[in-house]
Amino acid sequence: MPVMSVRPAAEGDMPAVRQVARHFGLLDGWPDGGDFLDAERRHGTLLVASAASGQAAGFGGTLRRGDVTHLGDLFVLPGHQSSGVGRALLARLLGGAGPRVTFASSDPRAVALYARSGLRPWCPLLYLTGGPLEVPPGPPVRTVGPDEVASLDAAVSGGARTETLTWYAAIPGVTVHATDAGYAFARLSGDRLTVGPAGGITPQDCAQAVLATLTAAAPPAAQVAVPGTHPLVPVLLGAGWRIADMDTFMADEAALAVLRPDRYIPHPDLG
Repeated sequence: MPVMSVRPAAEGDMPAVRQVARHFGLLDGWPDGGDFLDAERRHGTLLVASAASGQAAGFGGTLRRGDVTHLGDLFVLPGHQSSGVGRALLARLLGGAGPRVTFASSDPRAVALYARSGLRPWCPLLYLTGGPLEVPPGPPVRTVGPDEVASLDAAVSGGARTETLTWYAAIPGVTVHATDAGYAFARLSGDRLTVGPAGGITPQDCAQAVLATLTAAAPPAAQVAVPGTHPLVPVLLGAGWRIADMDTFMADEAALAVLRPDRYIPHPDLG
């Protein structure tokens, strides 16, 4: 089916965008009226693709960290796949200058699509899940406001995003934790804790901030999206956590120069 338009999503488009998102199970665990699609529309770019029938065929969204563009979403309904919808969305979302990064799904078509746009596979992004940890005592952790960790987040994630962090910290269930050399955001939804973004001055500082946050929260279940190069990978797997899913961390050369994957844990939806 031909695409009639690709345009910025307005408030009236959000029900249709969320219908597509729910088809792919993207909103699980997010509260009503406060999900990552709101962040993309308010603090980044959220596009909706409409077919000739007027129905939403797909959507795509980005968020910015300084000069870095993080492609968070590119989803096309099955009936519109391989029709040019994804390419049309991607051309608008990643057509500008500056560093670019995304998490490509395990679908080989996604990796190929992003590679044709100038991004290269960098390392696996492992979605690790597990329960309470028994780890040696680490540095003390305290609850802080997002402004107190914004500068460290900018240093390890590739750029400043104070508005996005402030928005996320206001979501019900979100807390911000900090050690003297690291930080970690955590969101409790039901009995599951999602950790990220997180970072540290050194790789070990980042790992200790995440472990201290998990220990302090002590949830029945938790999940963390960890780049394959990060020192947390062997620690969590050694503690009995498992790999629930896997994406490919992709970036262009400009992004590789500013991101610190060994000192940074992204948020699964916010980058």
